[in-house]
Amino acid sequence: MELTTVWFLAIAGLWIGYFVLEGFDFGVGTLLRVLGRNEPERRAVITTIGPVWDGNEVWLIVAGGATFAAFPEWYATLFSGFYLPLFAILVSLILRGVALEYRGKRDDLVWRGRMDTMITVGSVLPALLWGLTFANLVRGVPLDDSFEYVGTFGDLLSPFALLGAVAFTAVFVAHGAIFLALRTTDDLRARANRLASRAGLVAAVLVIVFLAWAQTIRGDTGSWIVAAAAVVAFAGGLVANWVRREGWAFLGTALAVGLAVASLFAAMFPAVMPSTLDPQSTLTTVDAASTPYTLKVLTIIAGIFLPLVMLYQGWTYWVFRKRITVEPVAVSESAT
Repeated sequence: MELTTVWFLAIAGLWIGYFVLEGFDFGVGTLLRVLGRNEPERRAVITTIGPVWDGNEVWLIVAGGATFAAFPEWYATLFSGFYLPLFAILVSLILRGVALEYRGKRDDLVWRGRMDTMITVGSVLPALLWGLTFANLVRGVPLDDSFEYVGTFGDLLSPFALLGAVAFTAVFVAHGAIFLALRTTDDLRARANRLASRAGLVAAVLVIVFLAWAQTIRGDTGSWIVAAAAVVAFAGGLVANWVRREGWAFLGTALAVGLAVASLFAAMFPAVMPSTLDPQSTLTTVDAASTPYTLKVLTIIAGIFLPLVMLYQGWTYWVFRKRITVEPVAVSESAT
């Protein structure tokens, strides 16, 4: 197998890991005010992701760094053409991170309410924009013969891309609700379970339509099979959630997210940025790749350090695997 293909698969794997893990983070942040009816419940909701959210974002950093190193032309075209949505994602993630870290620094409901708003916005907006971005990667964007993006922001707002934005967000909400049902207790757990069932049905419809449309645009037999497997996994997760087997439910939605993203990458390959103007202007893995020596060095480095990162993150999830209970907490009504 050529190293260009190896690194395309590696980057696809990094994005899969990111969306599986950060996906439930986005879902939890989106549901913070929906399921958290009071301060103790909202604190419990945030505590479920408190030890892991920043580690989940490492997958995004590594995916971006790997793209820059292995496929610099892809990185350059992507970040120039998608500058506005990617910048908005970056700002949103920064605001969410600040809010998660500083929410508990003051015993003040007004302060914490503002931080909760930042967490919600910083969860919903990236979910929407990642869906918009990946839908456009599958559909294609206007590239000239120099692989330069020649469209406008409006070109990114096609019906298919907007469906992708909504579908990604709906799946993350269902994924996050199941995660909360897995990690909480009592009434909060029951409400998360019920909401996951309702949100999951909506998400299932959106996912089926989006994946079918995506495969119609740019798919083959292999990517169709992977997309179908994603739908089956998601359905299995919803059934498990209905019978309150949260562990199996979370495994099902995690598999569904991973398989859905894999189906999009499979549909694209060997293109990394399809052109809607001229097939000859489509950016492929060969066109975008670094030199063979660079890819060889990157492969050695990744082979050494990536397993260590995965082991550390797996250990983190194991340590913080217990359910979170809602504990009473006293806070002031206004700033002191």
